[in-house]
Amino acid sequence: MRVSVVGAGLGGLALAQGLRGAGIAAEVFERDPGIVARFQGYRLVLNPTGFQAVRNCLPERWHPLLDEIVMDASAEQLILDPQLNEIGKLGAGRTGIVVDRQVLRHLLLTGLTVHTDAALTGYDIQTDGTVEARFARRDPATADLLVGADGVTSAVRGVLSPQTVPTDTGVRFVIGRTPLTDEFADLSKAYGSKIAGDGVSLLLGAMRFRTPPKQAAEQLAPEVDLPDIGDYVRWAMILPPHGSLEDLSAQDAVLSRMQGWHPLLRALIEQADPDNSTLLSIRVVKPAKRWTPGPVTLLGDAIHATSPTGGNGANTALRDADLLRRCLIETDQGRQDLHTAVDDYERQMFDYGTEAVQSSLDKLPAFAPTAKLS
Repeated sequence: MRVSVVGAGLGGLALAQGLRGAGIAAEVFERDPGIVARFQGYRLVLNPTGFQAVRNCLPERWHPLLDEIVMDASAEQLILDPQLNEIGKLGAGRTGIVVDRQVLRHLLLTGLTVHTDAALTGYDIQTDGTVEARFARRDPATADLLVGADGVTSAVRGVLSPQTVPTDTGVRFVIGRTPLTDEFADLSKAYGSKIAGDGVSLLLGAMRFRTPPKQAAEQLAPEVDLPDIGDYVRWAMILPPHGSLEDLSAQDAVLSRMQGWHPLLRALIEQADPDNSTLLSIRVVKPAKRWTPGPVTLLGDAIHATSPTGGNGANTALRDADLLRRCLIETDQGRQDLHTAVDDYERQMFDYGTEAVQSSLDKLPAFAPTAKLS
């Protein structure tokens, strides 16, 4: 069996790794001109389901390395004012496994066949049931299954389910990261909490590695090349819906909304890496009516993009990857045909994916009260 995965995000790469480990041929096609063409290195919190999905998709020999490059985290989820005084609680405390997206992505890339500068333009289902994927700047690729793991603007979804389109909530946020130095030790109670300002919310999260990723790989899995990065603080400011940035840089847009804030908070933004600070919109994709199961399917944000306030986007994509991996192994071992396997995956994925999107939207008003959720 051959599988073509469109999109080199965490979900697509986890699927390809899981299939590779089962002896199933999988190639990944990424529209970016290079695998590190844009920065993708922010902190993620994985719940037990998401973290176990990663472990299931990776070779067992890399499990010790995975355990060394993550951290356990717990947060009270307080609400603080701009002077760091507690003024409320955001919700129940949250625990999980914290991982750096860039580091995890490089681990998942190891040993895979990844074609970059491969923007999908369409696909055709052949008479023998295989799928030929067409690309703008490379030869077509034929596989038994085409998986669209290509994000909110999925080109695969545009053909498979054109009625399923992203919804813009109107909410914008600026995200960045700052090296975690001793200067910011007194910010520890703000990690995992919301700092409520005048119409904006600032969220902070610490990324502390048990062992620096590059060093951990050299010691535990020399065949893996991980980024040489240190501990940092990930910060994100959620802006008022449809607010103007007045042509400011991402960093300056945040600082312009922090007049009179605690000096440590302003210093955190001032010392951020400007190359790793960016403005993003919050868009969601709600699974619409199911299509007839066949040799094309979707995974992750391509079919159930969530608001980051739910903290479940990466977890749900990784859950998809592990579930689809298991279904395809059933096919490869002759226990069920491909269409039955895809149908089994899609039935389950639609249920929990729809729930994940709604859960993330239910939590969005706590950070952006006037967000458009319809």
